[in-house]
Amino acid sequence: MVQQRIWASAGVAAFGWGTGTVVARMAIRDGATPYEVAMARGLIAGVMVLGLLVVRRRLQRPGPSAVKVGVVMGVTNMAIPFLAGTVALQYASAGFVALPTALIPLATAALAHLFLPDERLSTVKAIGLVVSLAGVAVLALSGDSGLEEGGRPLIAVGLGLVSVVSISSGSIFAKRHAGRHGVLEVAGIQFVLGSVVIVCVSLLIDGSVGVGSPAVWPEFAWLGVIGTFTPFVLWYWLIRRVTATYAAVIGYLVPLTAVVVGVIVLGEHIQPGLAIGGALILAGVILTDRLERRRVRIEYRSA
Repeated sequence: MVQQRIWASAGVAAFGWGTGTVVARMAIRDGATPYEVAMARGLIAGVMVLGLLVVRRRLQRPGPSAVKVGVVMGVTNMAIPFLAGTVALQYASAGFVALPTALIPLATAALAHLFLPDERLSTVKAIGLVVSLAGVAVLALSGDSGLEEGGRPLIAVGLGLVSVVSISSGSIFAKRHAGRHGVLEVAGIQFVLGSVVIVCVSLLIDGSVGVGSPAVWPEFAWLGVIGTFTPFVLWYWLIRRVTATYAAVIGYLVPLTAVVVGVIVLGEHIQPGLAIGGALILAGVILTDRLERRRVRIEYRSA
């Protein structure tokens, strides 16, 4: 029963983040700026968290430790990836931008090797990381962006890797510190402070902060509720029950969702470079996951 809940939570979270990438590109297409998209999804998710805390009568002043965790997660798992990801959508398709997120499990494993003594990087994971990075290289150098025109895949890949490293770092930090705090408590701080950071960046770069036209508000609502609040809460639930590397398995379900939904909803293209690069990325991650599972089963039977 617990295992089913874990997989169900991972599936719902992947659907939310995957469709969120597509809906974010829809909002940009409909006239919203990347900064408005990033800020709106964070603020709406923050209001959702605060509302839930009020309903459950658990709204209280957070302690210094919870604020520290919320601040770190607000920067690493919200502000940086939200900004990098939405800006990248100006240069590539939703499916393209989502593909580097498949690297999150392996990037998390590499960082876990350095910072979590009980999660060592195996040879299999190292090989998988090399294969997946080869896929990233294909994405960046192929010239294919999933768009008919105006694509700049090298910039999109660079921004994608920034998101991957930031999210992986946040995963390791959360695994070490978030478990001692309530899920909603940390998430609320994260969304609110992450939105503040995004507002500051918007003022610094764009010179203004807007809320977009009414035409994009339904898209903002989807991003805040389905694409942000729901998957983040489920992700926090997961990392308190499984290893950081296991929780990051969501990373290779997200791009598959984004690619399929992007083709159906936005008419995006699966070009040769996108197909080959994406296949290598996913092959490195999925093959690594399967071999690791087999190794663990063999060790368990031998014990």
